Amino acid sequence: MRRKPPGRVGSGEPMLVVRQVRSAIGVPPKQRRILRALGLRRRGRAHRLPDRPEIRGMLAHVPHLVRIERVDNPGGKAR
Repeated sequence: MRRKPPGRVGSGEPMLVVRQVRSAIGVPPKQRRILRALGLRRRGRAHRLPDRPEIRGMLAHVPHLVRIERVDNPGGKAR
């Protein structure tokens, strides 16, 4: 049985919506690389990511550049 890739709709895994709120201009190169690895390129853009420890660790390095929202029901209907 094959596992579903993370972040698929209906996977049942909690998701995070990460929005870049500050520009990467003037930040250290390591933090720029972290933003790119999170799928963020420009200010104001958002990306849905699975709520996993490795993602949380990357977000811990750039809390001043992003806003994080948790999505409890990623693929289901709104209640």
